[in-house]
Amino acid sequence: MLNSILLQAQAAGDAGQQGSGMMSILMIVALIAIFYFFMIRPQSKKQKEIRKFRDAMQKGDKVTTAGGIHGKIKEIKDDVIVLQIDDNVKITVDKAMVYPSANDAVASGADIKNAQN
Repeated sequence: MLNSILLQAQAAGDAGQQGSGMMSILMIVALIAIFYFFMIRPQSKKQKEIRKFRDAMQKGDKVTTAGGIHGKIKEIKDDVIVLQIDDNVKITVDKAMVYPSANDAVASGADIKNAQN
C-alpha cells in the first residue's frame, strides 16, 4: 500500500515537471518572436528603404553623407558618388555613406528622423 502511494506521488511530480518544461519552451519561443517583431524586422525594413533609395539616386539629387555633409549629386560611378557641396567644391564619397536629404524627406512627407537613420 505504501509503495503504491509513493509511486503515485512520484508520477504526479514527473507530470508537473513536464508541464513546466513545456512552459519554458513556450516562453523562449515567445521571447524570440518579440525580438523579431520589435527589433529585427523594423531594422531590416529600414535597410531595404535605404538600399532602395541608393539604387534610385540620380544626378542632381540632394543628399546628406553619414558625416553630415549636404550636397548635390554631380556624378554616380559604380560605388562612388561625386557631390558638389559649393560652387567650385566637389568631393568623392562612398555610395554606402549617402542618405536622403532632410529637406527631400520633409517634401515627400516622410519622418526626418527615419530619413536620416
